Amino acid sequence: MSRPEPLYRAIIMFARTLFFVNGYRFTLAGERHVPRRGGAVMAINHTGYIDFVFAGLGARKSHRWVRFMAKKSIWQHRVAGFFMRGLGHVPVDRHSGGGAFKEAVDKLREGEVVGVYPEATMSRSFEIKELKNGSARMAQEAGVPLLPTIVWGAHRIWTKDVPKRLGRTKTPIHVTVGEPIHVGPDDDINEVTAHLREVMKQMLEETIAAYPEPKGEELRFHPARLGGTAPTYEAAYAKDHKDMTRKKDQFTK
Repeated sequence: MSRPEPLYRAIIMFARTLFFVNGYRFTLAGERHVPRRGGAVMAINHTGYIDFVFAGLGARKSHRWVRFMAKKSIWQHRVAGFFMRGLGHVPVDRHSGGGAFKEAVDKLREGEVVGVYPEATMSRSFEIKELKNGSARMAQEAGVPLLPTIVWGAHRIWTKDVPKRLGRTKTPIHVTVGEPIHVGPDDDINEVTAHLREVMKQMLEETIAAYPEPKGEELRFHPARLGGTAPTYEAAYAKDHKDMTRKKDQFTK
């Protein structure tokens, strides 16, 4: 979209200043895969609370603004809600997602890039979890491509079960955008979703391989499968299941 985005521009300028102050070191790859015009679904892995802050950088070389889908409760915050509305992001009600799906598809048809977390919840193991098929369904219904996207390093700043590490941490942040996955009108959505996951897993492997090798305490942010001390995929799944069960119990009381 070519419309003026004064608030988005101001936020990006502020963010870049903050990135500089904190010493973040960026490596961006695959930016050419983001179309300069027309809609696209940016399917992003989810390992930290601020993944979206960095994922959008992958679209800036193409002069695109990403509209992220995020939980509706953020819109209820007086300050955060103002920015979420002003930046054109999409609120998601996890108990009734039909409205968010329609709004996202409308934005895609209008030529927007919409950012989605197909894992739905954060990955404690930092591996690619099973994906929901919503991102593929959006792409199919709007007739736009899927852009598999990996953000690696944001989880070192703020993730689940670990104290935040704010300030001048000089954290390396790698953002990789993969080749577009085109979804035909007759394609099987579950097969597309399975393919997307395999692509994202391969991209994650390559991104981690290019990332500085962790040592000492940094191993906490490295997958157990690769010698890190993060929870295994199975242990992370068990924690997620426990969290979901507790939230369901609270919701039904």
